[in-house]
Amino acid sequence: MKKPFIFVLLLSFSLVIVSVVGSLIFYDDNPSSAVVKKKVTKEITYEKIDKDSPIINVYNVSKNKIEKIDIEEYLYGVLSSEMPSTFDEEALKAQAIAARTYVIYKMENNITSGHKNSSVCTNSAHCQAYTSYDDLKKIKGEDWIKSDYVKVKKAVDDTKGQIVSYEEKAILPLYFSTSSGKTENSKDVFSTQYPYLVSVDSPYEENSPKYSTTYSIKKSKFIKYIKNIYPQINISLDKLDKEVSIVDRTDGGCVKIIEVGNVKISGTDMRKILNLNSANFTINYNNDEMNFTVKGYGHGVGMSQWGAEGMAKKGYKYYDILFHYFKGTDIKDMY
Repeated sequence: MKKPFIFVLLLSFSLVIVSVVGSLIFYDDNPSSAVVKKKVTKEITYEKIDKDSPIINVYNVSKNKIEKIDIEEYLYGVLSSEMPSTFDEEALKAQAIAARTYVIYKMENNITSGHKNSSVCTNSAHCQAYTSYDDLKKIKGEDWIKSDYVKVKKAVDDTKGQIVSYEEKAILPLYFSTSSGKTENSKDVFSTQYPYLVSVDSPYEENSPKYSTTYSIKKSKFIKYIKNIYPQINISLDKLDKEVSIVDRTDGGCVKIIEVGNVKISGTDMRKILNLNSANFTINYNNDEMNFTVKGYGHGVGMSQWGAEGMAKKGYKYYDILFHYFKGTDIKDMY
């Protein structure tokens, strides 16, 4: 080696270049996002089949009748109702697939209870929210139809026939508005554990208006509410701060058990009693009031819609979002 100094200089320079390029590829500006670290992969196409979409029976609750609707047309009305049309197109695609999967899951498992022999109903408390094209035009106006409805329709059309699957079958694709930074294990909320509905980090949803809220209630009113459900309870107004304590939390951070006097109550039941945004809460006392600081909005299981929006804004594709929130799943093209 005749010029060792030049060789060493060139070697050092090469190592610096490799280091810089590596940091550009793998750098993510949010340290809490390690759980959803971006993979450097080419864009994946899941469209493999081109068949006509099926016609499904939808029980229209407000009209008290069964309507036969093309499933993709039905999804236009669901997506318009279940997620803000201002969301990123990748988040809308993820939601479209989740909504489609829900219908296929019901059909594959022959679940028609409450639907009058239909696959789904239009009651959002029972199935998914749905608004017809004509009603959307009346409610949102012509301008929305010309702009946002086109965006919603494209998200459905671009994912035509795609569902989330586990072992080749449609999953139960639960979703909700906002997490507190982590989602929940399904067993902690609904008693049944599904292998794909497990607690995961969800770091990108601070922009949600329901990320953190406060609920205040008079101590006397709190006692009244609790005693209506648990008449055998032993609690007193002057010692309430010592008689109410959070005993255990879930992996996702929600209250698992809260002890009120001589009774242990689940966090989900306390949420229902007080109509809280979620079961992830802390309690502070101020004179004659109880103040609940609540994180997130919804049951917390499956895909967080604001988390999906946050991931989409960070450059993730719809399949990245779905695979993050539904562990061990795949995307299957049905038609």
